[in-house]
Amino acid sequence: MTWIALAAATALAGTAALIAWLRRRYVVIDVDGPSMQPTLHEGDRVLVRRRPLGHVRAGDIVVVKKAARHRAARRPGIAALARPRGSGRLSRHRWVIKRAAGVPGDPVPSVMAATVSVAADVTVPDGRLLVLGDNPDRSLDSRHYGYLSGDGVLGVVVRRLELPEKEPVHHRAAGRRVSRPSRGIRGR
Repeated sequence: MTWIALAAATALAGTAALIAWLRRRYVVIDVDGPSMQPTLHEGDRVLVRRRPLGHVRAGDIVVVKKAARHRAARRPGIAALARPRGSGRLSRHRWVIKRAAGVPGDPVPSVMAATVSVAADVTVPDGRLLVLGDNPDRSLDSRHYGYLSGDGVLGVVVRRLELPEKEPVHHRAAGRRVSRPSRGIRGR
């Protein structure tokens, strides 16, 4: 009997350690706003691997702390936020989800050169990041507020998570079932 209790305790401790390890490496984020359309849509849920700036490459979709200047540049009807699931340390910060347009050592994209007050052939400095939304007409990004601090990078989007389908709704008037359209992977 004692060996069964010991095995159960070991399995429970192992499961708790695995969950703690996964939570330190990954976080689930809800997309809030149209700035990343058509790749990501409002309400999409993505899995983000926690990575420092040194592991980010131009073209990666990243989650990064919202710039202090971002608040002043905000326009009505433009949302560019990422909401971590649950509560905790991550919920205390405002996050944005954007595509990395320039990482340290990359040339500053010409569309941002004036914003960051440099010539287009200058490289992104160490510890800095430039980001763009995939929907430029509906995105507040580095074109508006310049460089972001590399210390604010939460991580890189690994994949979109499929939301569970809702049960079909019974349409009372016609006596038929109506299903919600399937949400497939978009933008890939």
